[in-house]
Amino acid sequence: MSVVPCFVGIDVAKAQLDIAVRPSGERWAVSNDTSGIVTLVDRLQTLPPTLIVLEATGGLERAATAALATAGLPVVVVNPRQARDFARATGQLAKTDALDARALAHFADVIRPTPRPLPDAQTQALRALLGRRQQLIGMRTAEQNRLAGTSEHLAKDIEAHIAWLNDRLATLDDALETLLRASPLWRANDDLLQSAPGIGPVCARTLLLELPELGTLTRQQIAALVGVAPLNCDSGTLRGRRMIWGGRAHVRTVLYMGTLVATRYNPRIKAFYERLLAAGKLKKVALTACMRKFLTILNAMLKHRTPWRAQAVQG
Repeated sequence: MSVVPCFVGIDVAKAQLDIAVRPSGERWAVSNDTSGIVTLVDRLQTLPPTLIVLEATGGLERAATAALATAGLPVVVVNPRQARDFARATGQLAKTDALDARALAHFADVIRPTPRPLPDAQTQALRALLGRRQQLIGMRTAEQNRLAGTSEHLAKDIEAHIAWLNDRLATLDDALETLLRASPLWRANDDLLQSAPGIGPVCARTLLLELPELGTLTRQQIAALVGVAPLNCDSGTLRGRRMIWGGRAHVRTVLYMGTLVATRYNPRIKAFYERLLAAGKLKKVALTACMRKFLTILNAMLKHRTPWRAQAVQG
């Protein structure tokens, strides 16, 4: 007898996991804790599922995802916007945990995203440190913005908090540096990226940790993944403006700052930027093109294990 493919959608909340199975229509819920996740894994292993899909939920999905992957079950974490757009496209406008789980199972059946291996423990630790660093940077920026126009008494309190945040950032940077340099592979990749003028420690580590596909994809794929590829907006005889959107926003922000530095201190990117400006391109358009070119070069550097100087000569 042929085995009927089975697809599972799991809606993740802080206290509960809602599960829906397609095509059987079976639904149940477990608590989002150790005992509930063990029950979930045991029950799914009896199916067994063709594919399990969860939404990224700010880290609440990590424990369940790790347990499912460790048990050898095919699990994928997808972008919530993509899953919600799919639900709307199928006519599901209402939103409840049970409906979301059913929509995710339908998404798994129709779209069938490819499962990817989970990051190892060291990568997860590095990403956690980088994520915490981003949070502290956001807090410091907010406090610095509050300084303008505040009273002297409150200004002293805000300045004390900024000083504390600076100390915590320094401590986090040291921990990130120590953990990253302890691995020969991470250290080699970090050195490769930082050999390019314009790429500093923060930019290099953000690219390595939040863009692990760097060095494995084509230039078109990596540009689309980051969100620096121009997308068409045409209909009939109308030819709209090409624009960039989507992608990994934080990676794009860090790459923007690195490219901005490169347009001044990286001879190759600087020459490209000036050539675009001389051709009449707007500065923002020229800078976006430089981001795409810089990303393409960094992608090739990691793919071919070539540092900047040797790569520049070959190019």
